[in-house]
Formats: sequence, C-alpha cells, structure tokens
Amino acid sequence: MKRLILAAAIALAAAGAANAQEIVRGGAPTSPIASVVTVPAGYDTIYVSGMTPPMLDPKGDPALTATFGDTKTQTLGVLTRIQEALKTQGATMGDVVMMRVLLVGDPAKGGKMDFAGMMESYKTFFGTAEQPNKPSRITSQITSLVQPGMLVEIEVQAARKPK
Repeated sequence: MKRLILAAAIALAAAGAANAQEIVRGGAPTSPIASVVTVPAGYDTIYVSGMTPPMLDPKGDPALTATFGDTKTQTLGVLTRIQEALKTQGATMGDVVMMRVLLVGDPAKGGKMDFAGMMESYKTFFGTAEQPNKPSRITSQITSLVQPGMLVEIEVQAARKPK
C-alpha cells in the first residue's frame, strides 16, 4: 500500500512539473523577434488566418493605397485586428509564438517594402515593458494582395496553457 501511495505521489508531482513548463523564447535580447520559440506539449494552439488592413475611408477606392494608409498605418490596423481575434479566444498578443508578415512594395518607396514602417507599429505590440514577449517571425515582400491598395497581411500562431 505504501508503494502505491508513493507511486501515485510521484506521478502527481511529475504531472504538475510537466504542466508548470513555460514557453521558451530564445534569441538576442535586443532583437525585436525571437530566433526560436519552444512550446511545451499540452499547450493550446490558436491559428489566426491572414488579416488585412481596415479601410480608413469606407467609401474610398480599394485600388488606392491612401484608402488603407501607408505600411505603418496598415500594420497597426492589422495587428489591432489580430489582437481582437485573439481576445475572442481568450488569448493576447503575448501568446503569439509565430508570425508571418507579407508586405507589398510601397509605390511611395519606389516599389520596395517599407520594413521600417512595419517595425514602428510592430514594436508597439511586442517586446514592450507591458508585453515583453516576442514571436519568431518571417517578413517577405510579395507582389500584391487581394485589394490593390493593401500593403500588409499578417498571419499568426499563438499558444497558451490549457484552461
């Protein structure tokens, strides 16, 4: 009987230790992204489909970049939409572990993607004093999105401890 109680206690302790594991984010502390993120087994995964920017002017022409704003403005709108989507699942931007950023070349920048503009908005959501977590990330320039005036689409995966 003592062995059975001891075995049960060890099993409970091991299960508790496994549940106590946290997401591990690695990389240079000064980097705006994590170079590697490890999610422990048993965490819930949330996939957020690619989000595009809201129109600044609902009556505007979606073929015009001005209808959606510059890359900085569009990124802010997209990340706000992602934040809202995560909230519906009981998650936050701090739970994001992977991000894919697609940028269309900005006509105002000679057709080159505005990485600096994207980063200005990105840094207001990640690696801050209020929300220090940073995801792994890829950023790519593409030729176009669903509406000609759109410059930004972002997809994320988030992970959190099960409820």
